[in-house]
Amino acid sequence: MRILLAAASALALAACGMNGTDRYEDEQKTAEADTGSDLGYETYSDDNEADTMASNDAAFMNASASGDNEGTNGAMTSSGNSSSGASDTMIEDPEDRPIMQAQVVLDRRGFGPGVIDGKMGMSTENALMGFQEANGLDQSGELDEATKEALSEWERIPATRVVTVPQNWAQISYTDIPESTEAKAELQRLGYKSIDEKLAERFHTTLDVLRRLNPNGRPAGMEASGSSASSTPTPSPTPSGTASGSGDAQAPYFTAGQQIRVPNIGADRIEPGAVSDKGWQQTLAALGVGTEQTEVDRIVVSKAGKTLKAYQGDKLVALFTVSSGSSQFPLPLGEWDIVGEAYLPPYRYDPEVLGNEDAEGEVYELPPGPNSPVGVVWIDLSKEHYGIHGTPDPETIGRAQSSGCVRLTNWDAARLAGMVTTSTEVLFEA
Repeated sequence: MRILLAAASALALAACGMNGTDRYEDEQKTAEADTGSDLGYETYSDDNEADTMASNDAAFMNASASGDNEGTNGAMTSSGNSSSGASDTMIEDPEDRPIMQAQVVLDRRGFGPGVIDGKMGMSTENALMGFQEANGLDQSGELDEATKEALSEWERIPATRVVTVPQNWAQISYTDIPESTEAKAELQRLGYKSIDEKLAERFHTTLDVLRRLNPNGRPAGMEASGSSASSTPTPSPTPSGTASGSGDAQAPYFTAGQQIRVPNIGADRIEPGAVSDKGWQQTLAALGVGTEQTEVDRIVVSKAGKTLKAYQGDKLVALFTVSSGSSQFPLPLGEWDIVGEAYLPPYRYDPEVLGNEDAEGEVYELPPGPNSPVGVVWIDLSKEHYGIHGTPDPETIGRAQSSGCVRLTNWDAARLAGMVTTSTEVLFEA
């Protein structure tokens, strides 16, 4: 049974400084009026309530079955037609991206490679080792021949696809996030800083990767394809603030209505009626996370391995790279229970709890949002002051220490929240 933490029963203060509720400030109030949708965004199809940029794996797999000889570099553009959700144009990716193709498949299978960037790194090696363990292979952490063979079932899934940024993204308010805690506490929401940052998180990547996939603001391969589709952006009437990864205010690289090439993430289907919390459904759609998640019996967090493994019985079904603990707030080794989940929680900043030098400093409650210090979700544990949560800085996972808790990317934390219940056992090990 999944339990949401009610606003009346705040979480105990954590070393993470967390105080959770399930309240939600809708970042898309204006956009909702623009789309005419009760959900606040246009959906992919009648049977899939993901956004219009959702994946369409069946198109590639069916093409394979019908003998279509398009290679895995092919990428269909999203039509943005909510009545069909169908893809309508092929724009060939001019580059082979074997590592990125493996990353998007691993991500689909529940073995999160962290930020999808087309490069081998710790998170991708962890994902490969998880996939290898689940499939009885030698755990090399490399894309060796045996692993390629095991992944060959999905070789028709391309590394990238071309999508059209929804027009209603121009109506969303983007927020310059101030440096000071006091100024952050005055905001109504710690939302995305720019359309660039929102796109990067939607496709589990970074702005730098999106720039490489879209030289001069056009999808790689568009000119060679002879496509007549326009990549001319529709200017956003709302200032987009600071571009992700930059400390200087500047115009966004991407805008609403623009066609762009993105990592071909999947497992993003949202089944109609599967989510009762409207704000949480908007969050899942914004993160490219679907509702069809495997329920797990046990999760194991390894401090040394920097991983969270999820099991159904004795079978490993998911693995994510995490940051966990520090010298000041070490990971509490042992067995724990899950008490409940808080979607889009506020964050209580308490210098004393956080062990800051200014322990006598003022306590602040920061608003919710993807740029909250605990990200989009808090999974509360029976160990007082500890939980599992997201982060505003996905590129730091596995590299930076946490203030005692277990931290994942926002998309991995959201996916994990769909896998666990209050019956799921939790083990923290060295």
